[in-house]
Formats: sequence, C-alpha cells, structure tokens
Amino acid sequence: MVETVAHAPVTPAVVSQQEVSVNGVKISRAAIAREMQHHTAKTPAAAREAAVRALVVRELLLAEASALGLSAAAQEDADGRLETEDEALIRTLLEQEVKVPHADADACRRYYAQNRARFRTPDLFEASHILVPAALDDAVRRSAARELAATVLHRILSGDASWEEMARAHSACPSRESGGNLGQIGPGDTVPEFEAALASISPGAPHPELVETRYGFHIVRLARCIEGRDLPLDAVEATIAAHLEVTAWHIAVRQYLSLLAGRAEIHGIALDAAASPLVQ
Repeated sequence: MVETVAHAPVTPAVVSQQEVSVNGVKISRAAIAREMQHHTAKTPAAAREAAVRALVVRELLLAEASALGLSAAAQEDADGRLETEDEALIRTLLEQEVKVPHADADACRRYYAQNRARFRTPDLFEASHILVPAALDDAVRRSAARELAATVLHRILSGDASWEEMARAHSACPSRESGGNLGQIGPGDTVPEFEAALASISPGAPHPELVETRYGFHIVRLARCIEGRDLPLDAVEATIAAHLEVTAWHIAVRQYLSLLAGRAEIHGIALDAAASPLVQ
C-alpha cells in the first residue's frame, strides 16, 4: 500500500531542527506537525523524526512521478476508501518502476522445505485444572496457596476426595462447575507457564506436581494430547507464494527508494541511502 511506503521507518536517521527540504522543495513545520499525528512514539522528538522521514519519502516519490510525467486515476481500497491524488501517483510509480518476479513452484517448494515448522498445525491439549489463586506480589498468600494446593492434590491422589469435589470446593476458575474442564487448549489460549507444563505432562491421572503460574497454583489433569500434523505443500503453496512476493516487493521498493534518496539533495534529515531500510 502507498501509505505503508510513505510512513515506513527510515533508519539510521538523524533529524535536525533546521529547515527540511528535498531537492529544494521545503517541507513546512505545519506539514510536519500534521504528519506527527499519524505516528505513535514515546517522545515528541521521536514522533517528529518519524513524520519527517515519512514526508521526505513521499516527496522523493512524488518528485520522481512528476519527472516521469505520470498521471493516475484514484482507486478504491478494499474498504471503499478512495485514494488521494498523491497516493494514486505513488502507487502508479511503484507499479511501473518496481518489478517483482512471480514466486514459482520451485521457490515455494524450497521455502516450504526450509520452514516446515511454520506449516504444521499446533498440538492441542484436552485438560482440566483446579486453580488455587495467589498474586505474585503477595508472599504470605502465595505460601498459603501453595500449601492448600498441595493438600488438595494429596487428597485427590490418595483417593480421599474426588477431582470434581475438590474442583468445586477450591478452584477459583469458572471451570470448577464442570470439574475444571478447560476443553481443547492451543497456543496462546493460556499463559506460557501453563502451556509449557501441559507439554511435559503425561495423559491420564492427575499430574503429581503443582503447576505454578502468575495466577497461583494449578492441579492439572491431562486427558489427551492431539498432536499437530504437517500441512501438505499444495494446501499452503498459494500462501507461500504471496509471502515471497510481498517480501520481494518490500526489498525492491527499499532498493528503489535508496536509489532516489542517493541522488537527491536532502536537508534537515540525514539518511544512509545505501543501507537504510526506507520501507519495512
């Protein structure tokens, strides 16, 4: 997208407070102030730097489009938003000047072979738990929770109490009403500490050790693990091709922008035209 190019980071860069210009075209302080609103940064200085970078890149592209005598008709994006005249010119320029080869079957096959882990469905775990809560910053409650959880686990393992009974009586999770059943758990569904524990637990009886997380202490019972499976190449080839082409486009645009910056006279910002990633 044109906006991505125009607002992309340019590093390393040094922005001074002096007047900013590109080939004699001044970028006003008012334009910089307006552009700063579109850049989230930790400090006003960082926001200004990002704004100046974006405006310099935009001016480089618009100047080149003008030099080539390009004209363009605005198009709508997927959300029905119409391009501005500048955006249409930049899009037309990049379509004409930046050529990216189609990712063929061999390239997709190589990428697939080198990144097999990316094309595998995640492991799923069917588990239940009993959570005895305790905040990390409350040492007294943390100690008491560990002791209670250990007692609950001992009663379950010894057969003195049922899992369901202990879940209803002691778990702080809403799942206590269904015996602590969490259903199928995949990556990102729980905290990392709990996920790591599930990967090391054998299905069947309750795990004989407590699982500690930021929320407290868990007694865990893993019903089964559904192992992930490799996706076949033909199921992901289109996705791989799109990824390779987008990556190649970004590299080609970065090189093109570096070429434009290298032959331009830019004041108010120092860019390493040879090495700076002018586009993400």
